[in-house]
Amino acid sequence: MLIYKSNHSETTKSQDVLQIQMKVDRMENNIVTPMEQQFGEVIDIILFHKNRASRAVNNELLLTAWHVGSYVSAKLKSEEWGSKVVTQLSEYIRSRRPDIKGYSRRSIYNMVMFYDEYSSETFSVTVEKYLNSEFVQPKTAQIEASMPKQGEAVIVQPRTAQIVPAASEQMPKILELTTLTNHMEILCRCKNNEERMFYILYANKEHLVKRELQRCISNQTYTALLGSKNNMSKGLLNTYPNAPIMFKDTLFVDFLNLPNKHSEAKLKNGLVEHMKQFILELGKDFIFMDQEYHLNIGSSTFKADLLFFHRGLQALVAVELKKTKFHPRDLGQLEFYLEALDRDVKRSNENPSIGIILCPEADRVVVEYAMSRSMSPTMIAEYKRILIPQERMQEQLNEFCNLFLNKE
Repeated sequence: MLIYKSNHSETTKSQDVLQIQMKVDRMENNIVTPMEQQFGEVIDIILFHKNRASRAVNNELLLTAWHVGSYVSAKLKSEEWGSKVVTQLSEYIRSRRPDIKGYSRRSIYNMVMFYDEYSSETFSVTVEKYLNSEFVQPKTAQIEASMPKQGEAVIVQPRTAQIVPAASEQMPKILELTTLTNHMEILCRCKNNEERMFYILYANKEHLVKRELQRCISNQTYTALLGSKNNMSKGLLNTYPNAPIMFKDTLFVDFLNLPNKHSEAKLKNGLVEHMKQFILELGKDFIFMDQEYHLNIGSSTFKADLLFFHRGLQALVAVELKKTKFHPRDLGQLEFYLEALDRDVKRSNENPSIGIILCPEADRVVVEYAMSRSMSPTMIAEYKRILIPQERMQEQLNEFCNLFLNKE
């Protein structure tokens, strides 16, 4: 009995010690969790102001280019200056103020182009057509704002402020959406205002840096994203109305250096190895989850080639790779995978899964027939260029701009 009591007593003590330790752990957890949350809030504050500072710096760089471009443009148009004077200006800045960088002869002419192209009435009309007047500051409002009211004290501006022409204050607000470096790339490589406006919005939406933007322009994202959407099922269009301006119908995998004849495994392995470039092609909202994702159905196991998650749509996206021309049976396989994902993988707070078949070629008529009765959210994407009617692109550009205006 004594032994039993002793064991019982030791057991009780052990339980008490365990309970005390658990209470201490809970107390520590209750302290740590709020502290981590508070630390996270401090980080959020830092990032918020850091982003504001970055935007402020970018806006000043844009205004500098706008003002310099306006000044030099006026001198050139009045024939008071010639090209030799611009060269002399560049050399003067470099010799007198070596601390001021970025004002080579070419850079100054780029600033003139920046001002001339974006201050044009045709550009303003294009922006107002697809967006609204908020993105183009009205001239009358600026003139009225710059004139002192009766009885109001007139503040004498410093010499620098007096030099800046009044017209240069009319920089369209849309230009603030991306960097000066990106603007130069867009102006030099895009020839019409609609295409330029698209890439300004797209660079802002996807947070593109110069090299990423260069690739998007080279790969004709404008035409690939705004083209015909007969390659999308009714299920995709009904479930995700914005799908036509969120998914490209043409993807470029030139970074893989694939030979003309290649296996699906080589294509898949190459995409996984170069996932960063592939996600840039798809869109930055895509998060890669796995390759050959196992779907256990009944006593069989199936494998989805590539599985992604789309942050904007809050949905799983399965990508099936094909090395041959699209065949309707490919769609049946993909729909089978989507059913399995929705039943067994999708979480309750997520939207229906989306399926994409990526193939080198697809007959448009066959695709239209295959898509016409499909109620699953599916689409066919090719990796080759497709010519797109200008009227359809304008319609899709209008939809893209509406999506941009309605974003948070």
